[in-house]
Amino acid sequence: MDTLALAANGDGVVRAKDLAGEVTGQVGQVILGKDDEIRLAFTCLLARGHLLIEDLPGVGKTLLARSLARVLGLDYRRIQFTSDILPADIIGVSIFEQPASAFRFHRGPLFAQLVLADEVNRATPKAQSALLEAMEEHQVTADGQTFDLPEPFFVIATQNPIQQVGTFPLPESQLDRFLMRIGLGYPEEPLERKLLKGNDRRSMLPHLHPVLSVEDIAHLQATARQVHVSEALLDYAQALVAYTRDAPQFEFGLSPRGAVDLVNAARCWAMINGHAGIRPEDLKTVFPAVAGHRLRIHDDSSSSDADAAVQVLEAVPVP
Repeated sequence: MDTLALAANGDGVVRAKDLAGEVTGQVGQVILGKDDEIRLAFTCLLARGHLLIEDLPGVGKTLLARSLARVLGLDYRRIQFTSDILPADIIGVSIFEQPASAFRFHRGPLFAQLVLADEVNRATPKAQSALLEAMEEHQVTADGQTFDLPEPFFVIATQNPIQQVGTFPLPESQLDRFLMRIGLGYPEEPLERKLLKGNDRRSMLPHLHPVLSVEDIAHLQATARQVHVSEALLDYAQALVAYTRDAPQFEFGLSPRGAVDLVNAARCWAMINGHAGIRPEDLKTVFPAVAGHRLRIHDDSSSSDADAAVQVLEAVPVP
């Protein structure tokens, strides 16, 4: 039997936990003190979702994406989003080739297993929309033809806080395509001292070695779907979702897609922590990352998007 057996109990979960530890250890050599964020990013991939990293410039957003691509053994491309980027710069373009007297589609940088959409909110909404079909359907359409994207297909988008000059806020329809949103924040003082005394962290990338293969990732994704979800846990998940829809401080709550993403993310988080079934703490851990960017609070509320998800967890008791 394969070491990544599809049974969610026994060897499958044990192996998943071990591999998650190896991934965290490898990436943690470059991104110091951010083990939880690394594990959430890995969880997002295993849940077949996409990741949005929102934080200030210079905290390691791009470096995290590059480190993950190397440790996960994925083909990596980076797209630098700017105000003048066009959809064709992302998807690709058909070019007329004289010898064949025909147009041939030249694939853009979106055709990779891990795509870094860097500073995505500096592009116009027209360019941002080029990602919508790709993220949802894992395919793109150009000149009436449909082209499949490679598997796995994982978009990590970075964005600067929307208060910064030259940004275009992502519309709700695109935010909902991201399974998770995380931030990295400033390093703790002892770790920042280590950064100051050490070498450039980018110089460490060539020394990282792949921990997983594409086949391993596919097995882990299949194993996660077998993680048990009890009726009581589903009651808790639905209670959280219902609160976001009914509470007066929110303009609108989680969509059905957001609810499904919440359970899928909790399955994967449970698996990489060695749990054969989802526990309430698994759901509570992933909830802020899954729900925070999807919730919209009224303008007159004293809360912010950042702490809205935490308030939901405090308000809804575990059954």
